[in-house]
Amino acid sequence: MVSAGINFGSSRRTGVDLAEELLELKRERNAIILAHNYQVPELQDVADFVGDSLGLSYQAAKTDADVILFCGVHFMAETAKIINPTKRVILPDLDAGCSLSESCPPEKLAEFLRKHADKNYYVIAYINCGAGVKALADVICTSGNADKIVRAAPADRNILFVPDQNLGAWVMERTGRKMDLWQGTCYVHVEFTARSINKIRERYPGAPVVAHPECTYAVRMLADEVCSTEKMVTFCKESPAREIIVVTEAGLLHRLSKEIPAKTFIPGPTDNCFCGECRFMKMNTLEKAYDALWNMEPEINLSESVRKRAEIPILRMLELSK
Repeated sequence: MVSAGINFGSSRRTGVDLAEELLELKRERNAIILAHNYQVPELQDVADFVGDSLGLSYQAAKTDADVILFCGVHFMAETAKIINPTKRVILPDLDAGCSLSESCPPEKLAEFLRKHADKNYYVIAYINCGAGVKALADVICTSGNADKIVRAAPADRNILFVPDQNLGAWVMERTGRKMDLWQGTCYVHVEFTARSINKIRERYPGAPVVAHPECTYAVRMLADEVCSTEKMVTFCKESPAREIIVVTEAGLLHRLSKEIPAKTFIPGPTDNCFCGECRFMKMNTLEKAYDALWNMEPEINLSESVRKRAEIPILRMLELSK
């Protein structure tokens, strides 16, 4: 039960009061709050853990929480449910999707594999995909371990890498392993261009550029470092530079500024605006998070058969990553 002393009129409350009430509600619900690096600052500030989707899901698994409030997008909440089947997983906004995940619907992937059965594909799926796609994959990878997973793929199998073509191309460059690439992209990361990066470098000539591998080849070629978001944090901590240009979704800069306050972080610009923000990530708000935890919905549910099939390639990834 939730104590009667709390005012639940979240639609009329904002800021510090609402944050405090969300934390009190979290305790009453025996919940854990997870926030992806790209979430709005207010959600990052109330979260128990901030990070990448897979890491957050495993952080939750280490706790005795009954409920996971996952402040992220839909496929991330599904991943949390795959790894935490006995916990209830709540997403603040059910419409918080992902252009990359949605570029590879499971039914289209299944049809593609049927049509090309003669290719005997070994399917490597980037973690940024839905549960149905994970269930069709042989192994999952993250942007941090993709090289290792691809190198471990069977030599006698053709590889199909889904759903991000830019990450897949980057991994091919690094490993020399030929792969067929699903034609999917993150709409935010492809908005960064060589022209926009050259412009920002003119303004900050001494600042190194760190970029996510979901960016295009032209942007990756201009970067001083290309890596996952977690490795971006490490790069920024270890770099002697006092100013760093960060080419990924702008939400990461809030975490960087909190963890490394002595440095200045410049958001990677696009041709259309100064910094790239994901409209789906920004759909989650403090009010929506409060209402979701209060109502215990929208709740993420998966059939046990899909969940089990989707868990197998995740466990295989963990084994290969040792």
